Amino acid sequence: MKANRYPRISLLLASLVWLGTVGYGLHFVWSYENSAGRSGASPQQWPTDSSIKRTPHLPTLVLFIHPHCPCSRATIGELAVLLAHTQQLVNAQAVFVKPAGFAEAWEQTDLWQSAAAVPGVSVTVDENGVEARRFGSETSGQVALYDADGVLLFSGGITGARGHSGDNDGRSAILSLLTTGKSLITKTPVFGCPLRNPSEKQKEESCHATLPR
Repeated sequence: MKANRYPRISLLLASLVWLGTVGYGLHFVWSYENSAGRSGASPQQWPTDSSIKRTPHLPTLVLFIHPHCPCSRATIGELAVLLAHTQQLVNAQAVFVKPAGFAEAWEQTDLWQSAAAVPGVSVTVDENGVEARRFGSETSGQVALYDADGVLLFSGGITGARGHSGDNDGRSAILSLLTTGKSLITKTPVFGCPLRNPSEKQKEESCHATLPR
């Protein structure tokens, strides 16, 4: 009888270790997916020195993207959903940040192609992240919405978590602002990768090193 108990105890211990490992893994994934990036402070007035084009008599939406951030695929998908309802109501600009020292066309990834395929979106490259700094954007997926007079209406992300599609406060807020002119929510967290290395070396020494090229 005692001899039969040892395999059972070993099996029980192995099961407990497995459950603990799975639980830790799920907790890690949940924590990562729900950890927001740094939300920069978008200027209250449209930067006068910006080279991003505005359209007279229309609000302008500016979305900053790191071209190798996998989390931003969901952001572009949410932008497509938003513009399906508001294409004629907003000038939408997807701006891809390209740090100094990278090869030509480094920014033209599948994210670039996906954004360019969204009706109503203009896609541009932000050399050295000049425009991202002007607009206070620090995390890929950060959106700034300005009214026709250049006054900030909304700043934040348009996904509910990293890489997650579906209804979320950011998309709902922008939709409300463009269709009704008002929203109770004007700022949301941004879920994505840093647009630039905090060390300012502008090389792939941050989390960008792990992203697909």
